[in-house]
Amino acid sequence: MSQTLQRSQIGRREYFQPIMAGALAAIVGYASTFTLVLAALTASGASPQQAGSGLMSVCIAIGILNIVVSAQVRVPVSFAWTTPGMAFLLTVGEPLGGFAAVSGAFLVAALMIMLTGLIRPLARLMAAIPAPIANAMLAGMLLTLCLAPITAVAEMPLLALPILLAWVVGLRFARRYAVPIAVLVTGVLLALTTNLPVGALNGSWPALVPVMPVFTVDAIVRIGLPLYIVTMASQNLPGLAVMQANGFVLAPAPLFVMTGIASAVTALFGGQTSNLAAITAAICAGPEAHPDKDKRWPAPISAGVVYLLLAPAASLAAAFIAASPPLLIQAVAGLALLSSLAAALAGALVHEEMRLPAIFTFVVTASGITMIGVGAPFWGLVGGIVMLIVLRLGVKPLAGTTSA
Repeated sequence: MSQTLQRSQIGRREYFQPIMAGALAAIVGYASTFTLVLAALTASGASPQQAGSGLMSVCIAIGILNIVVSAQVRVPVSFAWTTPGMAFLLTVGEPLGGFAAVSGAFLVAALMIMLTGLIRPLARLMAAIPAPIANAMLAGMLLTLCLAPITAVAEMPLLALPILLAWVVGLRFARRYAVPIAVLVTGVLLALTTNLPVGALNGSWPALVPVMPVFTVDAIVRIGLPLYIVTMASQNLPGLAVMQANGFVLAPAPLFVMTGIASAVTALFGGQTSNLAAITAAICAGPEAHPDKDKRWPAPISAGVVYLLLAPAASLAAAFIAASPPLLIQAVAGLALLSSLAAALAGALVHEEMRLPAIFTFVVTASGITMIGVGAPFWGLVGGIVMLIVLRLGVKPLAGTTSA
């Protein structure tokens, strides 16, 4: 009898650890960046109802993906929304055609993700983008947003300083919860200082709002193509690397097809692309979930359940965010992305022979220029690759000469 009870307790502990790890991953992932998602969708022309619908649809999509895939393959495969993609979208602004054109661009990015899984040369082409160049492009996109906390302190110190201090204290005593703590402090401050108009709550209850996509060259070139590149280079490929580092080798093609299909569906409700998780995948697939890697697969299932529970809160959150100072919301998003900026810069500069092309990509992307209707991230990527090719085709130095 005692042995049976012991085995039962051990069994409960074995499942309790991955379940708690998965719930933690979902809560941290949601709390750290949901403000960024809502701010990006709003900046691109979405109404509060449409922004809430977009966040809600993606929560449902990644919740289902986490549950179904992990239960089917018994591997801790984690899915998330594209945080770098939303950081990029926040810098683009509203395109010609409004949010309907953004939905069309989301749909194009989803189709290209699907095709990456179906067409092998396309997958190889994406994999051929040098990691330092991709990281430099991401760092350039994140820089402006990561400066927002400092700008906010200068412009609204009474609101921004407590948030920054809460984040610093969180880093010191509970590093993993630093951003959620900052989000919580932000919520308290906004509740005390923001007058939410009565009309802002109309239609803010859980609702998926259909968006009829409009396809424009402007939105596809400025949003769709860069979003695809950012999602693949900064989410899907690192996501595969995180899984491999934890001892899980995945077949990427089916995952790309599934996330592409999910992204196409959410695009019809204003939602951004879904993809393999990178940061939160480390929680679900790492030793924190379970010492035995074969017993970590329940973690993403737990995360999926939490995402489904969080989905109905999206519409109300969107109405609240819409009534808040935009700079303060950007400041919180910037704090959430500082670790991503640090990782991107470290990845961009890791190889000495590629530092100059990577820095060129970074400065072009950070400049925010637009030429012939095409945004800076595209030109930064192209410029860095071209410079890398030119340098590699350079003439060998003469004997006895030294490089500067």
